[in-house]
Parts: sequence; C-alpha cells; structure tokens
Amino acid sequence: MRQFLSLFWLSFLSLVFFSPSAASAADYHEQLVLRPLPQSALLASFNFRSNTTVSEFEKGNFRFFPRSLGQILQHAGTRELHLRFGLGRWDAESWGARPWDGAREGGTGVELWAWLEADTDEEADRKWLTLTNALSGLFCASLNFIDGTRTTRPVMSFQPEGDHATVSNLHLLYGVLPHEVVCTENLTPFLKLLPCKGKVGIATLLDGHKLFDASWQSMAIDIRPVCPADGECVLQIEQTIDMVLDIERSKRPRGNPIPRPPPGHELPCDTSKPYHSHDTCFPADHTANQDWSLSQIFGKPMKGTCPLTDPTVPPVCIHVPDTRSVFVSEGVRENKSASGASRCFEIPPSADFDMVLPRPSESDPAANQTPDSAIVPPETPLLYAERSFTGHGQERGGVQTILRNPSPDAAVEFIYMESLPWFMRIYLHTMEARVVAGAGGSAHARARPDESSSLIQQVFYRPAVDRARGTQLEVRMRVPPAATVFLTYDFEKSILRYTEYPPDANRGFDVAAAVITILDPDHPGPRSDQGSPAAGAGTSSSSSRGSGGGRRFAAYTLRTTTLLCSLPTPDFSMPYNVIIFTSTAIALAFGGVFNILVRRFVAADEGPEAGLAVLVGRLKGRLLRGAGQAVKGKS
Repeated sequence: MRQFLSLFWLSFLSLVFFSPSAASAADYHEQLVLRPLPQSALLASFNFRSNTTVSEFEKGNFRFFPRSLGQILQHAGTRELHLRFGLGRWDAESWGARPWDGAREGGTGVELWAWLEADTDEEADRKWLTLTNALSGLFCASLNFIDGTRTTRPVMSFQPEGDHATVSNLHLLYGVLPHEVVCTENLTPFLKLLPCKGKVGIATLLDGHKLFDASWQSMAIDIRPVCPADGECVLQIEQTIDMVLDIERSKRPRGNPIPRPPPGHELPCDTSKPYHSHDTCFPADHTANQDWSLSQIFGKPMKGTCPLTDPTVPPVCIHVPDTRSVFVSEGVRENKSASGASRCFEIPPSADFDMVLPRPSESDPAANQTPDSAIVPPETPLLYAERSFTGHGQERGGVQTILRNPSPDAAVEFIYMESLPWFMRIYLHTMEARVVAGAGGSAHARARPDESSSLIQQVFYRPAVDRARGTQLEVRMRVPPAATVFLTYDFEKSILRYTEYPPDANRGFDVAAAVITILDPDHPGPRSDQGSPAAGAGTSSSSSRGSGGGRRFAAYTLRTTTLLCSLPTPDFSMPYNVIIFTSTAIALAFGGVFNILVRRFVAADEGPEAGLAVLVGRLKGRLLRGAGQAVKGKS
C-alpha cells in the first residue's frame, strides 16, 4: 500500500511540475521544416531548442538542459560550444542556399570549436583536452584524437554567438577530424539529450537507416548564453539535424532494396518529342513533382507531439506553393503563411500524424508550367566555392579554390580559413588571387595585405611545427560583382615515418574543409587587428540569421569539400624483410656461438669411437659370432 501511494504521488507531481501549462513557453520547443528541392530531393530540418537560467545551471538544477552535457561544460570551463557532425556534399548549384544560412552546417567529419575561460594558453589547452575527451565518450566519437596537430586558434573566422560581456579571459579553440565516419552511434547520444528522448514528437522520425542514407546530412549542437534586455540570462542549447533525402530512394521498400528497371511498356516517355514513336522512347523527367508521404519518406508516421514543447510553435511546417494540395491526418489544423509559400500544422498531442503531398493534378496551374514551378524556388547563395588539388607527383602540389560571386551588382567580402595538417608545407609567397570578370576580362593580384587594390585584403598565417602543430591560414578577400576569383598556392609534402602511416596508407590523408565566412555588409564586425575574438565579443553585431538572439558578424557561412592528399608511401614490406633477415642472421650467429660455448672438445683417442666405421664393425662382429655358433651346432 505504501509503495502504491509513493507511485501515485510521484505521478501527480510529475503531472503538476512537468505539464505544458506549468512549463515556460520559451523553455523548450521543437519544429520540423520540410522543403522540396529540385531533382527529386527533400530537405528536412529538425530543430530542438531548450533554455535554462544561468543561476539554475550554476546551482546544478537541470530541467530541460541535459545534465550529462552540463556537467562537462562546468568541469571544463566552457562558456560556448559548437559541435558538428557532417556527411555528404551540399549541391549548391541545384539546391540553392544552405539551410540556416550555413550557421548549423559542418564539413565532412566532426568539427568542434568552443570558447573556454582560462587565464593562460596552457590552462586553455588543458581544459580543451578535458573537453574533447569527455565529449568523445558522450557522443561515441573520436574527439579524443583532436590533439595539438589538429587544433587551431582562429583569429578572424569565428565570433561568439552568445553574450559574454562580463567575461574577458575567453580562449577560442577549433578542432576538426575530417576522416571521422558519422554513424548511428553518434545519433543515439544525440537523441538522449532531448527531453522526450525520441519517444514522441518529431524525433520519432529520426531513424538511422534514413538519416545516413541521405545525400547530405548535418547534426549540430550549439550551446551559448543569451541575455535578453528585459530578463535573466539563460543558457540555450540548440540541436539541429538537416538532411537532404532522395525521394525515389527513400520510397523504396525495405523488402526490395535493389532497384530494378521497369519493363519497356512501363517506361515514362516524353510524348511531346517529334521523334517519339512506338519503338522510340525519350525518357521523361519522372522525378519532378513526385508524390510522397511522411510515412513513405521516414518509414513511419509521426507519433504525436512532445508534451513539454511550446504549444505556440507549430511542430511541422512545409514549404510548397499555395497552389499545391497537401493532405494531412484527421484533426490536424493547417495555417498558411501570408506569402503563400509555406504552411504549418497544429497536431493533437496523442494522435499519429501523416502528411501526403500528391502529384499536381492536370487542373493545377503548377502542372502546366515548368517542373520546378511545383516547388518554392531555392534562394541563390551569396557565393559558390570549389576547392581541388593541382600539380602532379609525390613531392609538391598546389591547392586551387574557385570562388564565384553570382550577384550582378554587389561585391562579396569574406574570410577564407584553412586548417591544414603539418605535413603540408605551404609556400606563402606563391599565394595568388586571380579574378575573371563576367565580361571575360581578367586581372591579377598578389598576396599583399598592404595593397588597397588587391583582392586579398588581410592574411593571417601561423606556420606548422612538425608533429606538434598544423598550418593555420586565414585570408580576408573581396570578390567583385559577377566575377570569379581563383585563389592558388603551392605546398610541399613531407615524408612521414613508417609508424605514422594509417593502415590504409595508399588511400591518402584527409584534409579538412575550408571554412568561408561571408561578412555582413551592414555590420562588418570587429577586425582581427582590434584584438582577439574574445575581446571583440562585446561589440559584435547582431546576426541576420536570427539564431536565438545570438550575435554574429557573418551573413552566410559555407564549407568546401574535403580533400584527399596522397603522400609518398614507402614499401611497407621492407621492414618485415629487414626483420626476417636480421632474425636469420642473429639465429645463425647465436647458434654458432652457443655451439662453441656448450660443446666439449676431447682428443680422438680419448673419446668414444663413433661414426659409420664403428657401426659397420659392430654389425660384422655380430654376423661372425652368429656364423661361429652355427658351425659349433653342426659339429
């Protein structure tokens, strides 16, 4: 009876203190935004955000903020944290601008940067080591391999998103693991940080089979202090998952995972072609305007809503033109935006939610126009970037980055940052920026920061130290309107020790993606000559992204693709040949010396007779004795 009463009071208190009415509306909310993209792609953005007051956090009273992560931040003295897990490549030419203006995107692998409170650089390095090791165990990732060779201290590229006006001794450290493979082991700890643990709400759609089968995906965790003008400072954690799903591949049933071509009579043909006939078929663009449902894309419908979420924030939104029809489950309320480009849905707390986006009908105006008219046109990014290796051979090489400004009338100013491994020795004097105008003209500019007319306005370079520190390169550049800039430099490849090569040495070494931070023309933010990023935290301008009240000086952020550097690879069979040869020589030498030391030498007449003659004599004696006994027996 007493146990029953205890369970009853526990249930009653949980309903009182954790009900949506008792929780603050700004404490926690989650939202899923779906956006169809060209080429049969679908962008799904999951966003989870929760707040806790700084006073409660310092007392150890955790409510929506995960305790496991909060204790790590307190122990390591971390004031602001940004963690990224990335996989795949964003196709900017087809999909347009990146979600969140690139603020929640990371390069391939794992990225981590944080502001730590420390009095000296040595203390900051110790706290950074503690932070990476703790996060490695929490997220089942190899963050403990972020050592001094993979850690840099950016000067111009990053600015705090949170409010750090009362803290002056902040140190920014940045680490990257481009070779890290993101998998389900990283998704499971991510979901455990959520208040509803992925059991209800939009988190129920996050399945590892769908997420890691996407063409591009990014998982982000951002922790920052936010101080509103009329309230107490809060510590905000924002978890974001963005993925681009291929609709055709996602709709493929698990029972038939191998795609099989349809029969000839079922091929979709474009009958508008003049050469179409019964034996000639021109394939139609059947991937455009595809019909899909939420249960087909994610394998299951959404299970209600999280009871702790803010009821004023709609849990699911979709960006489609107002002319297209969208069917939802019974009891769901639809709210269309004033522009007609998006609509959101209010879902009952305990009901399963499914959504169907059918193919436009013949009466639909979108069906009679271009294939892309049935989707909201994606925004054009502020800058296109491509990076690749140049040169040949195993001794030297080069890096070429192509930066294209699509705007016809506005220049783009940005900061280009590379964190290179120590075995890539940059020849800084070979850095060159060449611009090609839209009309076909060309101009050249060398890397001279003191030249006002140069494309390269400012350079920060920290050379590498062998096996201790990597190369850090930050370049402040400006691309004219409708122009393309080629940024190139040469480097030399170092020869590693054979013990420093990975097991797949012939595959090559991964080079981290370059980080491009486009500056806001209205709020350029503090320059690097105004002090460290921590010193400029109090003067950084508001962001155009509107990310939770944080302050940034960047208008857009993007990452290039990672590179694969091939180093001179030794013949790994030679060490084994040397070992075998040395072991054989030692065995022969040891055997001879041991034989000399152990063997006892005596004179020939002193020792016992031995050899083949003795054996023959003994055999002859036995035969003679046997013959003599036979003669005696006859007589």
